[in-house]
Amino acid sequence: MAISRALDYLESPRNLVGCAAGAGGLGLYLAGLTGGWGPAVVAAMYAAGALLVPWGPKRGTSEPAALAERVAAIGLPSSVGAEALLAALGAADRERVRRIVEWELPVALDGYVRARCWEALAPGGVDPVAALKAEVDRMAAQL
Repeated sequence: MAISRALDYLESPRNLVGCAAGAGGLGLYLAGLTGGWGPAVVAAMYAAGALLVPWGPKRGTSEPAALAERVAAIGLPSSVGAEALLAALGAADRERVRRIVEWELPVALDGYVRARCWEALAPGGVDPVAALKAEVDRMAAQL
């Protein structure tokens, strides 16, 4: 858990802007403009850059309601059970819900839409509805 939080911070916009500002401070030091205060200037520039960015992750579809609208817009068959999965998310573990809503279900929906497009070009392949139902059942079993 601590490692994932550290990786989240390393990938965050806050850290990236801080690193860019720190690199600017390093450039000033290498150009000889900071004198003996070079390391302090680099640290101060990093801190200033990191403080300029507001804290908090910005996710695309972090809300189950937005995902439910997407499921409705795609027009899935009722046999898939996506509505039941979305209804069951309310009583599940918060971290598990976040993973399903932000990653697993959107990827499965994208795969379904792409497979449905390719089905006309390559008949006889895997049924997209069956593949999506298997993914939804797997996610529901993990709740």
